[in-house]
Amino acid sequence: MLPPVESDTTYLLLIRHGATTANEMRPYTLQGRSVDLDLSPTGQAQAVAVGEFLKSAPLSHVYASPLKRAQQTAGQIALHHDLNVQTLETIAEVDVGQWEGKHWDGIMAEFPDDYRKFMDDPGDTPYLGGESYRDVLNRTEPAMAKLLEQHKGEAIVVVAHNVVNRAWLAHLLGLEFRLAKTLDQQNTCVNVIRHKDGETKLLTMNSHFHVPQ
Repeated sequence: MLPPVESDTTYLLLIRHGATTANEMRPYTLQGRSVDLDLSPTGQAQAVAVGEFLKSAPLSHVYASPLKRAQQTAGQIALHHDLNVQTLETIAEVDVGQWEGKHWDGIMAEFPDDYRKFMDDPGDTPYLGGESYRDVLNRTEPAMAKLLEQHKGEAIVVVAHNVVNRAWLAHLLGLEFRLAKTLDQQNTCVNVIRHKDGETKLLTMNSHFHVPQ
């Protein structure tokens, strides 16, 4: 799935973790950094599928958020390459503050003004008592940039989260940051990012053909 990696190039495969029961609830329940659920049976199948999908990729390192859903997904990728999962504390999911464990319909009813402000501009308006998308980018982007420079000549995996991924991808695409929330990131999707000659480019976004339906 990747061309031969040249000595001046880094490929970073950014992956969202597999599904948890919170992801599967309807209405959707917010799951930030303080709810640390295991993968659901569906999420486990997704993690196995992305591991199989990437087993022939020339991976040299697998990194993941400290949260269990990311660690368990990364483990299924790492086992095909005889690698250990390396934990990056800075890429844990967004802090959703007082909205942790709540669903959007309930938030809209309980916090109508804060809900409206967030939906109008999630880029710079934080989840109530938590982080905004820009806060997440400011926290995570230095770690991503360091990996891109550190691993020239290699292909690496980073398993992170919905908002973490959206924030960095919006940055790479040069989108108005209020639009970051509109970017789709399916569970165990793969985003391919290339760093070469000082330029970081998004090549593939939200690829999830490997995910069992």
